[in-house]
Amino acid sequence: MTSQQRGPLLGAYFGMGVFFGIVLTKGELVSWFRIEEALRFTGLYLYLVFASALAVAAPGFALLKRRRVRSFAGEPIAIPPKVMGRGVRYVAGGALFGLGWGIVGACPGPLFALVGAGVGVMVAVCLAAVAGTWTYGYLRPRLPH
Repeated sequence: MTSQQRGPLLGAYFGMGVFFGIVLTKGELVSWFRIEEALRFTGLYLYLVFASALAVAAPGFALLKRRRVRSFAGEPIAIPPKVMGRGVRYVAGGALFGLGWGIVGACPGPLFALVGAGVGVMVAVCLAAVAGTWTYGYLRPRLPH
């Protein structure tokens, strides 16, 4: 794919990301109170949203697979089977992820939506997330996989 072909696609992806961020914010899916409510099992709102997303995504992916749909770039869409991992590293990684989520009070997914909604402290969290991702990328060749 050439850079001329990539430009409009990046704009479309950016626009879809902004739209998704607005939906997350307006649907209160980035609200700390909603997340706490779900983690304490005192409200079903987030679970119902997740269930509705699953109810739409599962048949959608099945349809994509059945029709052998291609990406915007013309490449076949292939969804490899999930291989479940096990061991201490998964428990440690999950605990570290959960600890960070609990300290920050937000799921990593909507961090940019929170910045866009005016939660300025999330800029520091975004920078820390980027630094952590970069650190993992740097150390990945030396880590056991």
